[in-house]
Amino acid sequence: MTTPFPFTAVVGQDDLRLALLLNAVSPAVGGVLVRGEKGTAKSTAVRALSALMPGVDVVSGCRFSCDPAGPDPACPDGPHEPGAFETRPARMVELPVGASEDRLVGALDIERALAEGVKAFEPGLLADAHRGILYVDEVNLLHDHLVDLLLDAAAMGASYVEREGVSVRHAARFLLVGTMNPEEGELRPQLLDRFGLTVEVAASREPDQRVEVVRRRLAYDDDPDGFAQRWAGEESAVRARIVAARELLPSVRLGDGALRQIAATCAAFEVDGMRADIVMARTATALAAWAGRTEVLAEDVRQAALLALPHRRRRNPFDAPGLDEDKLDETLEEFGGQDGDGDGDDDPDPDPDGPGGGGQPPQDGPDDDSPAGDVPAQGEPSQDGQAPAAQGGGEQSPVRAAEPFRTKVLSVPGLGEGAAGRRSRARTEHGRTTGSRRPRGALTKLHLAATVRAAAPHQRARGRSGRGLVVRRDDLRQATREGREGNLVLFVVDASGSMAARQRMSAVKGAVLSLLLDAYQRRDKVGLVTFRGSAAEVALPPTSSVDAAAARLESLPTGGRTPLATGLLRAHDVLRVERLRDAARRPLVVVVTDGRATGGPEPVALAGRAARLFAADGVASVVVDCEAGPVRLGLAGQLAGELGGTAVTLDELRADSIAGLVRDVQGTSRRAA
Repeated sequence: MTTPFPFTAVVGQDDLRLALLLNAVSPAVGGVLVRGEKGTAKSTAVRALSALMPGVDVVSGCRFSCDPAGPDPACPDGPHEPGAFETRPARMVELPVGASEDRLVGALDIERALAEGVKAFEPGLLADAHRGILYVDEVNLLHDHLVDLLLDAAAMGASYVEREGVSVRHAARFLLVGTMNPEEGELRPQLLDRFGLTVEVAASREPDQRVEVVRRRLAYDDDPDGFAQRWAGEESAVRARIVAARELLPSVRLGDGALRQIAATCAAFEVDGMRADIVMARTATALAAWAGRTEVLAEDVRQAALLALPHRRRRNPFDAPGLDEDKLDETLEEFGGQDGDGDGDDDPDPDPDGPGGGGQPPQDGPDDDSPAGDVPAQGEPSQDGQAPAAQGGGEQSPVRAAEPFRTKVLSVPGLGEGAAGRRSRARTEHGRTTGSRRPRGALTKLHLAATVRAAAPHQRARGRSGRGLVVRRDDLRQATREGREGNLVLFVVDASGSMAARQRMSAVKGAVLSLLLDAYQRRDKVGLVTFRGSAAEVALPPTSSVDAAAARLESLPTGGRTPLATGLLRAHDVLRVERLRDAARRPLVVVVTDGRATGGPEPVALAGRAARLFAADGVASVVVDCEAGPVRLGLAGQLAGELGGTAVTLDELRADSIAGLVRDVQGTSRRAA
């Protein structure tokens, strides 16, 4: 067994270590979400925590870790006889991103069912994690069906399994710890709220601290056991402090003054629901116990707010997490001064000598780099011989997007086989069962009824004599299921002079932002190609980070000619490369333009030829027609015809328009059913 890196040997990352230790002191805090760039010791610190957790008493032989002091009366291994128990280390169970539903919640023991003819339940990871730690690395990449199961278990403290004739309920209370890199996409708000605390981590910019990180890592890699032994004293001291804080915790007093500060802070930052208030109260109490005090002070409330509120104040997926600390201090001061809680001006570090640190790590702002563009020629005519609607003499400064709205569902036709999501129909590993087939390769989802039907006629010929069913390989049937997949939504946005009227571009950005919100909710990957002047640019390669796309859109300048053909060709090249990386994910191209094409010889004909490449590949597409004014040329509709797709106006894109609630993108796909 590999020796874990010692928790106390982690350099820096004070907020991360403090958040983990507070959960060790009081598991009721509700877990930790660790956000940050790669290579910042997120996983190292989480895995090291399990070695510091005090042992747990469990009923001997119970697969569900029942507490002998109060065993679960509904435990599948019960009822339990009093007295027989054992003490073992707290478990840390890792949930892989690609885990199956059966592996998470458990399932019918197929081997015993077929061989012995009995219904037996095989526990999953939720049972293993009961009274321990459930760790999810890259939690933002977890499939939606697993997220739903985690939400249910976290909300009810139990796991319910109803499938294949098995009905089981068992306790599942665990400390949920997740790590993620925000560049790879955000979490669903429901799961985000289930994490008690959140911390942002980043690599230190101090050379001395970076040197120490490298020195310790190299020493650990050379001799893990020897390195761990050198830190054994510090590990024992922290472990003893956790035990002492746990014993002190019931004696900690949370006065009315501190409660008023907590309630006022949550109200001031407009967090949804009451979970934030409860988590802050538990965190402040744990902070006092960790510091060896029996009274919650204003400094505990402040630190609790910095850990418990940043991920809860996001009003939509594109709001950056974090708190306005000046506003926090003003709120604490206004509602402080009762029960000896202080005025909120104290040092926020609850224990300067301990591993805790005060304040939120610095937040990186959005990318402010604006794509460069070419200065247009004055008076450049469009294909109809007239000047563009908003010509402009050069690059215009970015404008803010209009308020986003709920859009129609744009879906790819046919039946795909891509990653699980919420946009288009697909054959998936998870979803409603639609039938069965013989397995191609390894069997992954057994269709039990179909397998029994296939084996039943041959039992006499196979000499069956007992209760068990004699099953051969040829009898096995794979369940076919239909659900929803996520797609690659590639936005091709016209940023030329003809789109540059400020009010018009604001509406266009609002529409694209609305579609990005929809892509976030449907678990799509997104990409952004812009064209203006004489060139096209991949502003954002395909990614799961919808936030990054929104940031690039916000800083998008406009002006210049309309190289429509260049933009389409660049988008086609992006799809070609992405198809090599992720062949199963079907693309949906959303072209946002008024359909004008200028610059170079025969710009309209070139754009038509480029558009027909998408039609030849069977790529689903939609053109968002941004043409404005009483006289409309219908150029966007013509472009949609060349693409083999459909066109919608900005008004028709709204879900509440009279054109209907759902619009399937027209066109065929080579990979459709």
